[in-house]
Amino acid sequence: MRIGERKQKDAYAWGLVRVLLKIAPDQKLLRAFLEDILTPTEYKEIPIRWQIVKQLACGIPQREIAKNLHVSIATITRGSRELLNKKGGFQQIIKKIGI
Repeated sequence: MRIGERKQKDAYAWGLVRVLLKIAPDQKLLRAFLEDILTPTEYKEIPIRWQIVKQLACGIPQREIAKNLHVSIATITRGSRELLNKKGGFQQIIKKIGI
């Protein structure tokens, strides 16, 4: 990907972040927006991914999470790997909301 393309995609991402921040107080609108912008599969999978991260942060074993959420160990491993990034978004959110 060329630098110009990367900058453009980054600008698109920040534009989306601004929209999400603006509509976040209106939970019904936020949910409707997410339902519209995501595929049905994405809309279903994102909350599961968040549950994986929360459960990992609480120390629940991966096999137990897989059983409870009906997901593969590979899916959990990805979340676990991202959770190890001390500067990543998951760690920042966990600290902020107190999981």
